[in-house]
Order: sequence, then structure tokens, then C-alpha cells
Amino acid sequence: MADTLLSVGLDVGTTTTQMIVSRLTVENKATGFAVPEMEIAKREILYKGKVHFTPLFGEKRVDKAGLQALVEREYALAGIKREQVDTGAVIITGETSRKENAKTALEALSQYAGEFVVATAGPDLESILAARGAGAVEYSERTGKLVLHMDIGGGTSNLCLVKAGKIIATGCLNVGGRLIKRDESGNVTYRSPVLAYTAEELPLKDMVFALEMAAGLRPADELLSRFMTEEITAPWEIPTERPVISFSGGVADCIEKDHPPLAFGDIGPELGQAIRESKLCDGEYILGTETIRATVIGAGCYSTTLSGSTVFYRGVQFPMKNLPVVEFAPGKGAEETVVFSIPGEEKLSYARIRKLADALANQIKGPIFVALQADAAKALGHCLCLLLPADRPICCIDRVKLTEGGFLDIGAPVGPALPVVIKTLILSQ
Repeated sequence: MADTLLSVGLDVGTTTTQMIVSRLTVENKATGFAVPEMEIAKREILYKGKVHFTPLFGEKRVDKAGLQALVEREYALAGIKREQVDTGAVIITGETSRKENAKTALEALSQYAGEFVVATAGPDLESILAARGAGAVEYSERTGKLVLHMDIGGGTSNLCLVKAGKIIATGCLNVGGRLIKRDESGNVTYRSPVLAYTAEELPLKDMVFALEMAAGLRPADELLSRFMTEEITAPWEIPTERPVISFSGGVADCIEKDHPPLAFGDIGPELGQAIRESKLCDGEYILGTETIRATVIGAGCYSTTLSGSTVFYRGVQFPMKNLPVVEFAPGKGAEETVVFSIPGEEKLSYARIRKLADALANQIKGPIFVALQADAAKALGHCLCLLLPADRPICCIDRVKLTEGGFLDIGAPVGPALPVVIKTLILSQ
């Protein structure tokens, strides 16, 4: 019998805030007497909330009470309660992530929105969720094509390069429709500080040039590096062949629709039309199956994955949230509770497992949480039990690939596996 998880996605963007509720169905794909292989086999959207303007106090602060009230209304309309929610993600993006109180607002939403709803604000994860929510990953997998997905919102453009369904690079540019606001007469009422280095009269041209450079359609120069956000964790990999360009985000709705220039009080319609006339739309391009809702659908349907089934845990309380990821090495300990990743080893001999257990037991004084790529978590956990007193918490999971500098959330068991969310926690000031 399949297990299910109720998932909530909440996207607090530069311009809009949206919520969805979905049901994730977990099934065992293994056959016969094989080790269980748990997968999320089905994602069903149960509720799509309205698109709300993000509650703000002026240009500097998020209206925390307004956001909480918005989520409360959406929960009532969806017919769910916080104690019913198993997983999901709360994402704060673009210009909103730069507000003075963004972190406290995000924490308040995380606590309100459910026991295992994740507070996350990293562009790596946002890029992946938008590409999945828009259908770009599925399109690449189905066609085998190289696809560059651009989720162009109010404050930022999240980039995700996908080859034959595999995500190979993520990036983020300070390009968005809400970076410049206009009044009814067309006068500029707001210009984002991230555009300080661009010419007053040419921000649209600069923005489009930066997007073309990121797609490998124009020789890259210092303009691209100026638009790249600082939060992304790896250098952007410029495609060497012409990819299919996939679009989502609020600006994507302005690419093929002729909105009046002042329709939204910003440069979104002008940016969309400039993209339509650029090299980005000269070749093959597609609009996502979801445009303005791509990120929130990704957050609600694709933020959660499952560990392997041979996990081990004792003395821990689920969920465990925001555990920093540290790559384990000889002599390396940690003052705080972290998850130690064991990268680059897909198969472990019993001798290697015993050696790892000895090193972990000798170097770590507090709880021992470990994430392996190899399918050996249960064996490592049992070895640790022989070396540690019964009151030392242990949690070992496998089939999870983590990188140092990230964070991990681990939820209560679903069958023999554990739901996990791999993320970054970055808020710009």
C-alpha cells in the first residue's frame, strides 16, 4: 500500500506571493525480496491559491503580519490545518529576500506553515524548483535536448541548464521586471541598488545582453559578471551549443502577450517584449507549462526527495531542520550539530565502514548525523552503536549527495525511507 505526504509550497516573490497544496505518493519500486526502493511516484496538486501581491512596508521591510494572515486565509481556503502538513518549502526570492526583516519573516512563516515546511531562500534550489515546476526538466528528459530554463521574475532570473533531463548547472542574475518601478506617467519611482552600475537610460538593453551572454548567444564580458548574484554556489556554466530556451516567471507572461508598458507599474512588459525581439527567441524556445506559478509548484511538488531505505536512527526527534552540511575528513570535528557528508564513495567494504565508524566516534563529541552516497547507512549505524553509549543520538542516511555549505532537513519515516530536503539558506542584504 502506498504512503502519501501532504506538501505545501509557498513562494514569497518580489511582486507576488502564491501557495499550493499537493499530495506526494510514495511507493516501493523494488520487486521480490530486494531491498525496498522508495520513490515519489506521483505528484498531485490539490489546491492552487490566488496570486497575491507580496505584502510590504515601503521598499525596505516585509509585512510579516500581512504574510501570516495571507497564509492563514490560504490554509482555510485549501481546507487544511498545519498539523496535517508533512513537507514542502517556503521560498523568499528576488528583491524581497533583500528586505531588512526578510529572515525573521521567513522564520515566522516556517513556524506557522507546518511541522516540516522548510524555510529556504537559496538561488541554487530556486533555479531547480522553477525548472521542474515549469516542465523544463521533463521536456529535456523526454526530448534528450539541452535546455536552458530562465525563470524571470520581479527581482532575479534563476537559470537552470538541463541536458537529457539531468541538471548540470544553476545560476542567478539580477534581472527582473520589478527592479525599476514607474508611476502612471511613466516616471521612475524606484530603481534597485543592484542596477547602480548600469546606465540610467539602458537597463533593458543591459539586462537582455546579460541573459544572452548567459545562454552563450553573445560573447561574455564583464557585464555578465556584474549581473550575476553573489549567492550562487558555483560558477555559471555557459552552454557551448545553442540550447532550447525555456521561460517562466512573471516576465515570461509578457513575452508573447502585448501588455501596455505601464500595466504593472514596472518594466516587466518592456523587458518581456525586449526578450521577444532578442537572440533568446531567434531560435527554438518554449514557454513553461507553468509560467508565473513555476517556482511555487516546484516548491510544493519537487522540494522533497527520499533517502535510501537502509537508514539507521536512534535517539533523534523528527523533523530535524536546517542541519549544516560539512564534508567529513580525518581530524575534522564540529562545535555545532551538523550532518557529515561522505562524498565520492559509491560502494563501501565492511572494513571501510568500520574505519569510518571509528573515526566518527573518536572525532565527534555530540550527536552523529551522517549522509552517505553509498547504500550502507544501516551497517554504519550498527557499527556506531557498538562504539557509542546508548544516550548518543545517531542518524545515518544513504543515497543522498550533499555538498559542504548546504543544509539538510530530515522528516519522519515514510515506510523504510526518510523524506529529505537539500537546500541553501541565503538572504541578501
